[in-house]
Formats: sequence, C-alpha cells, structure tokens
Amino acid sequence: MKIIGIIVMSIVAFALTAVAIIAQGNKAAISGKSVPVVDSNGNLRVPANYRTSYESLGSWAIAEDQGQGSKELHLVYSSPGTIGAYRKDGRFPDGSVLVKEVFQTATKTMTTGTVSHAQNLKGWFVMVKDSKNSHPGNPLWGDGWGWSWFDADKPTKTTSTNYKTNCLGCHEPTRANDLVYVEGYPALSH
Repeated sequence: MKIIGIIVMSIVAFALTAVAIIAQGNKAAISGKSVPVVDSNGNLRVPANYRTSYESLGSWAIAEDQGQGSKELHLVYSSPGTIGAYRKDGRFPDGSVLVKEVFQTATKTMTTGTVSHAQNLKGWFVMVKDSKNSHPGNPLWGDGWGWSWFDADKPTKTTSTNYKTNCLGCHEPTRANDLVYVEGYPALSH
C-alpha cells in the first residue's frame, strides 16, 4: 500500500511541477532571437526556448534532510536529437546540450499524501558535450564537457568560475557514465 502511495505521490508531484513550470514561464531565458548556447570564447548561456524546443530527459526529487518531502526538484532537458543519438550507442554526441532547472519546492498534505511541488526557480545548470576540447583555455571546459551554473535572476551570467571546483565534485561519482547520472533519465533507455 505504501508503494502505491509513493507512486501516486510521484505522479501528482510531476503533474504539479509541469503546471508550475508552465505557469511561471521562462521569463529570463526566452527571447525572440535564437542565440547560440556557446560563444566563440566558450562562454555558455541558458538556451532560449529550451522548454518548447528541447526534449524532456527526466527529473530528480532531492529529499529533505529531515522530515517528508523534497527540498528541490531538478527537471532536465536535452537538445533535439540527443536522446535518439544516445540510444544508438550509449554516448552523448558532441554538441549535445543538457539543461537542468533547479526549483526550490513547497511540500504540503494533499488527498494523495504528502506532496512536494516546484515553487521557485533557483537557477539552471547547463552542460555542452565537447570531446574535442574546443576551449582549452577556458576553465569551464574539460573532461569532455562545458559546464556552467546560472542563478535564476542572472540567466546570462554564469556564477561558475572553474568546472573542477564548481561542478566536478558532484559529477565525479558517475564518471563511468560520461559524468552524467543517466540512471535518472528513462528517456535514454532502449
């Protein structure tokens, strides 16, 4: 019975997250023009219109340190074609873009149980696959990826300064999977 409750809670949380995302809109990252995700110096940006033009890769619920519910929801998108390419050979092709939205949550009791839903966008984490090491002098590039975090109120300016100190610590445990936690992305499964 507890498993059914967890499944129902997960479905409701996903549905509420989708509603929150649509309602909130991507005020800062959406623009009328198509702007490259990477400039000639290797500076990354949050892709415009990714919610409507990218593919949903999956989501993560980050549990509260104590008590019930989630403290964050991570919704992850991939650039068009990334999922199909990954399914062919289990690799992310060069140029693949991954965008992770990070939301602070609110948790409350509903008819289905305790539910967490997206409340405030904290920011975006953007990765671009680059096995050729195209930007060797840029400290946000290495280990086959470009890496950047953007606060929600500053979507055009990364707060990351060096991927080795700002990003790699979280991704190192999944080095065998090209530094991406692929087990959380059912879309990548055959």
